[in-house]
Amino acid sequence: QLQASGGGLVQAGGSLRLSCAASGRTFRSYAMGWWRQTPGKEREFVAALNWSGGMTSYADSVKGRLTISRDNAKNTVYLQMNNLKPEDTAVYYCAPIDWGTHTNLWHNWGQGTQVTVSS
Repeated sequence: QLQASGGGLVQAGGSLRLSCAASGRTFRSYAMGWWRQTPGKEREFVAALNWSGGMTSYADSVKGRLTISRDNAKNTVYLQMNNLKPEDTAVYYCAPIDWGTHTNLWHNWGQGTQVTVSS
């Protein structure tokens, strides 16, 4: 079971730090990703990090503002979100990721966390 947390309401230009933890299962050996979804739209890829934390991939829309990281000892993945924009408003999800296709390896999205950025 994956659970994202740390979302909230923030003004444009503000920051949030999202966390993602798994219960009952470890993802230490997996590349991990973050996605986001707004009503009426498909879920879109945001960021990915390989198992060791040495390689990252970001959607063009978030480069330079969002940073993905992980703590394998805690079985937790993070998404530091800086200089937030209203278009970042969405429900954010995490999951193990297929690096080539940016798809969810576990096919289970778990609980997302709502991020709302006001202008």
